Amino acid sequence: MTMYELIKGEEKDAGIGDPNRNLLTIEGRECFEKDIELGRQNSMLKPNAGDANKATAVLAAGGESVSKRRLVSLDVFRGITVALMILVDDAGGMFPSINHSPWDGVTLADFVMPFFLFIVGLSLALAYKIIMGLHQDMALHGKTAQYKKLPCRIDATKKAVLRALKLFAVGLVLQGGYFHGLNNLTYGVDINQIRWMGVLQRIAIAYLLSALCEIWIKGDDNIDSGLSLLKKYRYQWMVAFVLTTTYLTLLYGLYIPDWEYQIFNGSSSAAPKIFSVKCGVRGDTGPACNAVGMIDRKILGLQHLYKRPIYARTKQCSINSPDYGPLPPDAPSWCQAPFDPEGLLSSVMAIVTCLIGLHYGHIIVHFKDHKERIFQWMIPASGLVVTGFVLDFFGMHLNKALYTFSYTCVTAGAAGILFTGTYVLVDVYGYRRPTMILEWMGMHALMIYILAACNILPVLLQGFYWKKPENNILRLIGIGS
Repeated sequence: MTMYELIKGEEKDAGIGDPNRNLLTIEGRECFEKDIELGRQNSMLKPNAGDANKATAVLAAGGESVSKRRLVSLDVFRGITVALMILVDDAGGMFPSINHSPWDGVTLADFVMPFFLFIVGLSLALAYKIIMGLHQDMALHGKTAQYKKLPCRIDATKKAVLRALKLFAVGLVLQGGYFHGLNNLTYGVDINQIRWMGVLQRIAIAYLLSALCEIWIKGDDNIDSGLSLLKKYRYQWMVAFVLTTTYLTLLYGLYIPDWEYQIFNGSSSAAPKIFSVKCGVRGDTGPACNAVGMIDRKILGLQHLYKRPIYARTKQCSINSPDYGPLPPDAPSWCQAPFDPEGLLSSVMAIVTCLIGLHYGHIIVHFKDHKERIFQWMIPASGLVVTGFVLDFFGMHLNKALYTFSYTCVTAGAAGILFTGTYVLVDVYGYRRPTMILEWMGMHALMIYILAACNILPVLLQGFYWKKPENNILRLIGIGS
């Protein structure tokens, strides 16, 4: 399995990533063959033997009765997100206004993570339609369906857990401190200082929880309207509700005591400088005294958090705000404290974003008419955006670092609107030629992320130099100098 398949493997297995690939996954094929055999052996199913024979023929043909049309708009949407990520990573330093918001508010960069999470959820719905719904797609009806559940679900669960663990491990290597950046060709990380959370780790967690929801908790109701769709997946929505309620309860209900942190000087023998942060509050969503940071400090430990906090770019902490810069003379004590933008509590709402994307995938699975799909997408997307801005107006601010509920609504709604527009342009009207580069980028998203956003390609290029390490290709073109 390639690195890229770690994040896109489910969708690719579903026949969406590769139009020439059989539409049945390995696990789906195995489960499907078992059920055909059970159908033949069970005398109660003899009247339906033709269905089993028909399904066998379909299986031998590589699943030709399933629609072979690939959802190109999903690849294009993923490519748009990758292009946006590269833009804000490379240009964010020159144009801080498109870089991540220092605290409250949203900028262009703040849409990248939710868009990826939305795409993961949407892809899962398409993938597990094949894995868990083969009987409906392959014309196996009636009593055969009773054999489809447990073995396939256990097998799919094992594969989902393995994929999530692999993705989490890749994230630890890339963002845990193993690589030391463009200006330091050394590598390696002290386990006592490793950063446990990160972008890929968050995606892995959201992917796993959403996959388990799709595998284990969906009803058998027939779908003939938007309400019946909600009813079929009502337990998944209950999970989203419980996660949101838990997040809000902890964010606004936990008591935040005073805390302190240390900053070590350049010399290992020098005594560290200790900073005290005064809190003693509940429900605070400022940089210093929020529940998101406290939970990470208590569970992960200060030494395992991101060392360059986003709030170091606020006006209180930087004279060059909204960019990084020297501390102002009256800077508060918390300005240099570690804070992880992909922390534990904030990742709870990231799972909700993934579940919203899962709902959009369900619409593709159960509604075949373009107009019906667009209608079912635009109503919740518009409602989410409006809800998010209303909450922001009444004090629940949009905040990427905390992944607030209002931020979840606005970014997930924006993802739904952008995906709908991409779907109309590419899959309805067929404008594929102008989007071919974005489609290619979307089909190689994880590899591009690793090479570009995680600086792996520049680090590799730095390994080739003339006489001394400073004379490398990157320094020649002005990068890393």
